[in-house]
Amino acid sequence: MAAEYRTEHDSLGEVRVPADRYWGAQTERSRNNFPIGAGKETMPEEIIHAFALLKEAAARANRELRPEKMTEEKCAAVCAAAKEVREGKLKDHFPLVVWQTGSGTQSNMNMNEVLANRGNEIAGRKLLHPNDDVNMSQSSNDTFPTAMHIAFVLAAEGRVLPALEKLTATLQRLEEENRDVLKCGRTHLQDATPIRFSQEVSGWRASLERDAELIRAAAEPLKELALGGTAVGTGLNAPEGFDRKSAGILAEMTGTDFRTAPNKFHALTSLDEVVFAHGALKALAGDLMKIANDIRWLASGPRLGLGEITLPANEPGSSIMPGKVNPTQCEQVTMVAVQVIGNDTAVGMAASQGNFELNVFLPVTAYNFLQSARLLVESMESFNDRCVSGIRVNREKMAENLRSSLMLVTALNPVIGYEKAAQTAQKAYRDGTSLKEACTALGFLTEEQFDECFHPEEMA
Repeated sequence: MAAEYRTEHDSLGEVRVPADRYWGAQTERSRNNFPIGAGKETMPEEIIHAFALLKEAAARANRELRPEKMTEEKCAAVCAAAKEVREGKLKDHFPLVVWQTGSGTQSNMNMNEVLANRGNEIAGRKLLHPNDDVNMSQSSNDTFPTAMHIAFVLAAEGRVLPALEKLTATLQRLEEENRDVLKCGRTHLQDATPIRFSQEVSGWRASLERDAELIRAAAEPLKELALGGTAVGTGLNAPEGFDRKSAGILAEMTGTDFRTAPNKFHALTSLDEVVFAHGALKALAGDLMKIANDIRWLASGPRLGLGEITLPANEPGSSIMPGKVNPTQCEQVTMVAVQVIGNDTAVGMAASQGNFELNVFLPVTAYNFLQSARLLVESMESFNDRCVSGIRVNREKMAENLRSSLMLVTALNPVIGYEKAAQTAQKAYRDGTSLKEACTALGFLTEEQFDECFHPEEMA
């Protein structure tokens, strides 16, 4: 029977490590020292993926710049192990939680140890050292910010934007299909002048299009990478040109124009780009909240609310009221929006805590940013597929509500003036009559004159 543990060592001494895991002493120490959120709040998989990318890029850059130290065999072993990490084959070997050292040192070492041990296994001999080889020309202080930026850009451009564009396309279709539908507009939750339903939907669509523009703009500063700054931004122990070379390799690997940060002292201690980018996610969350609320208001009822649209009936809505169906997809969107807005506060607070040459609130920043991105993607996909794509417009109800709106009286302003129009609306409301009946009863217009100037369809 194989031994359950093996002995590893670090600068503090020997540590027993599970025999079937590739991590080493420093990972095991962290696993034991931070039993906080274990199994639930581990380092995001996007960060693990980004770390594997940057470790391969660093190995390849070192191969070019330090060939006497990063031999072809070593580089090949690191790259092969990193490829397995990127493919998700080694996901069980990254157990560390978010709530660890604020620089993410243990997660950097977790990656170094896994790549070294797996690389040695691939090579068939003890070839790689986690610090001397896998971490060559690097520090946790520049690798973790780099992994964050890589992960954030890939999440924003690779996942958030496609989900956003899919939802936008569905709204575009809904808009085009309803260009002839006139309905009552609403301001302050009160009746307002007419609007076409397509115009209302166009407002939702344009909001999402603007959010996409903001996200694209916010991703650009994140493409500047700290890698090459090493411990405090001076680039100590990294060869000349390592920063540019490694960033170029990352750009080639990902198809994204990553580049080295021009000022590494800023790159290691400031999270301003992250705050800006998460602000764009918060803007999207705010617009999704507004759109989801509009949709559930318009679908309210089905008989005693606005009832102007009907949503797909996805599941029963009550354990006691038979036949009740609720706008549950709208509700999940609004809850996700609340979470993202809360995450923005955490990201902003974390960014304010950089001291001297390092910010030590990096894992919590990564956790919140990537949770926001992930939730927004999954929320938009579900909202699109299970709600928006199945919206049915109740044209008769929209027409009925429009006919009942007292704010159609606005059409009379140019003819009888604001004050007489207000008297007309007030009388119609008090008496429960139509605007035409009220206007003629007050003697402001004859029936023929009223019909001549009253055209709700022209008000939109």
